[in-house]
Amino acid sequence: MNEIIQNVTNNIIKRSKETRKAYLLMIEESKQKGRSKKAMGCSNLAHTIAPMSESEKELLMDMEVPNIGIISAYNDMLSAHEPYKEYPDIIKTELLKNKATAQVAGGVPAMCDGVTQGKEGMELSLFSRDNIAMGTAIGLSHNAYDGAIYLGVCDKIVPGLLMGALSFGHLPAVFVPSGPMSSGISNSDKAKKREEFEKGKIDKNELLKVEAQSYHSCGTCTFFGTANSNQMLLEMMGLQLPNSSFVNTNTPLREKLTKKATNVLLDLIKKDGYSLSEIIDERSFVNAIVGLMATGGSTNHTIHLIAMAKVAGIKLTWDDFDAISKVTPLLCKMYPNGSLDVNHFRDAGGMGVVISELLKAGLVHNDVKTIMGIGLDAYCVEPKLIDDELVFEKDCKVSRNNEVISSIETPYSLEGGLKLLTGNIGRSIIKTSALKEEQLYVKAPAMVFSSQEELKDAFKEGKLYKDFIAVVKNQGPKANGMPELHGLLPIMGLIQNMGYKVAIVTDGRMSGASGKVPSAIHLVDESVSGGKINNIQDGDMICLDVKNGKLSLEIDAGELIQRININKNNENKNLTYGRFLFETIRENVSDAEDGATIFKDYKEDK
Repeated sequence: MNEIIQNVTNNIIKRSKETRKAYLLMIEESKQKGRSKKAMGCSNLAHTIAPMSESEKELLMDMEVPNIGIISAYNDMLSAHEPYKEYPDIIKTELLKNKATAQVAGGVPAMCDGVTQGKEGMELSLFSRDNIAMGTAIGLSHNAYDGAIYLGVCDKIVPGLLMGALSFGHLPAVFVPSGPMSSGISNSDKAKKREEFEKGKIDKNELLKVEAQSYHSCGTCTFFGTANSNQMLLEMMGLQLPNSSFVNTNTPLREKLTKKATNVLLDLIKKDGYSLSEIIDERSFVNAIVGLMATGGSTNHTIHLIAMAKVAGIKLTWDDFDAISKVTPLLCKMYPNGSLDVNHFRDAGGMGVVISELLKAGLVHNDVKTIMGIGLDAYCVEPKLIDDELVFEKDCKVSRNNEVISSIETPYSLEGGLKLLTGNIGRSIIKTSALKEEQLYVKAPAMVFSSQEELKDAFKEGKLYKDFIAVVKNQGPKANGMPELHGLLPIMGLIQNMGYKVAIVTDGRMSGASGKVPSAIHLVDESVSGGKINNIQDGDMICLDVKNGKLSLEIDAGELIQRININKNNENKNLTYGRFLFETIRENVSDAEDGATIFKDYKEDK
């Protein structure tokens, strides 16, 4: 085992001792009270089985027959989740063959960041994660289930589902993906057309045609953003079938995998020691972070993983991410880190190759429990259909395409895809996997904006054609829900491609699809909490030095202290489109480094 990885793991275990103990005591209490029908009264059980078929009712009246709760994030406006419409019937039919039943215990919201990007709805996006966690708990609170299947893919949905699932950690759990859409127009061509639109070279109708060739069917978007990073993490944590994440939606293999996942959950119910709380521990989260760094995954997981771990009584810090990144080589190049997408990644061997390489280098814990048993060796496989039978072939250890998956011996970079930046204005995260060498050091005067709209206005007025670092404040969780600022990338990318040195500094987030422009994001403390970002003035020289992990405002320390902390906040004008309902969350949410969550640490006396 790599010494640094082991040390990080030991540090997490040590700092989480009390909160982890409190969590496990809570789960043990739930386990002792019993799960499913055996603990239910007759009236409770009658209500449970009322809407079911006669054959299902007969089965459910047998106290030994397992009943599975399905938590679904289905809707038909989010392309990745539209396929889930058919999943409950597939799952129920498969279970009935094995004398078991299932019920859709609850549905949770699933919003599309691609739809809300740059719009008011994006201010609800991050907060939807905690809402999903609570919705998951509400669905499972009927306590009529022996195990649970979770249907979700996209950005906040998987983190929220896992947080809710961990609160019912006494139940076995399996996550089931829907799979990506097939590849459309190349991501690089799409990016070029977006820049042409910003330049005024093409009109909106032409741009729409291009975008529709990229996002063209149901299934997950094919770039390696937060949604597909979610799927990678679930495999690294052993909660999803091996190498199953990127099998295309609505295919025979995809359906076979869904049926297999259903039967795996039945097997877990029959075993001792395979509830969710017994599978997930500190090592699981370390493996997830290693996977994030090795694949060049989404910056959003420097927030989500912290929030997910907190619900399991585990305390992660950005220092853990940074230490792991320094010893984890970058093995993958999917857009925005390269030109190819998740379908090319799958065809090159996918997660089976990545996990095999990480095991070979001693970078992941192989003594963990997964839904497949002990160890990640079971994940170094590739699912295939042979004579209409699902098999997991074990010849999946070497990349079939070195343009998308490399090896430990010849990585794309010696360090992982994310890095922690520190300095006199706070702590922030930067995605490095998509940056060129010349973008790793930017020293330029600041241009300060209180919103992304201000920056866009400055662009329209022709004020941005120069070297500068855009400081975009009032974008943290307490200010407006920490929206992604991906809509700034076409503008900033255009200016960068003209030869100017540019970067972004913000207390907000970027999309998992972002990364082409150096962006120090998630800056803490945020603006409305009195962060040092408020002390930055137009013309101040800022130095962003990725290799040395530094983000500094180059003014005298005494002057920085004396400066008035100026914050031109929007004074909670964000009320329309349902945003007024989330005011209480904005007031109580933690900062980005603490997971941007409303949930608190466990205490033993709770």
